[in-house]
Amino acid sequence: MTEDELKVRLKAFAIRIIKMVDVMPKTTSCQAIAKQIVRSGTSTAANYRAACIGKSDRDFLNKLKIVQEELDETLFWLEIIIDCEMFKENKVLPLKEENIELLKIINSSINTTRRNMTTIPIR
Repeated sequence: MTEDELKVRLKAFAIRIIKMVDVMPKTTSCQAIAKQIVRSGTSTAANYRAACIGKSDRDFLNKLKIVQEELDETLFWLEIIIDCEMFKENKVLPLKEENIELLKIINSSINTTRRNMTTIPIR
């Protein structure tokens, strides 16, 4: 997957999170979770874009780690939404599956970047 393809995919994921949040029930607990997941779910795309213009491999890696953390947090909130039955599971499951796939891609990128950083001689 290219950098641009991942940017598009993360942006689409963020939009799906926003649309889900906009139709969440208006209970106190749902609104509290909605605020959390909209922050973590949308920051993944923004932080990945920042990583792509990183000043160094180390900067790129640090920003990818932020994307990883935000995706993991978003996954947690999706699990809470499912477990608390705030939505029917079949409505949230595709979003959860996309989150897991994106997390795998980011994890792989982190591992590749780390590997490349250890094999490139330092000047």
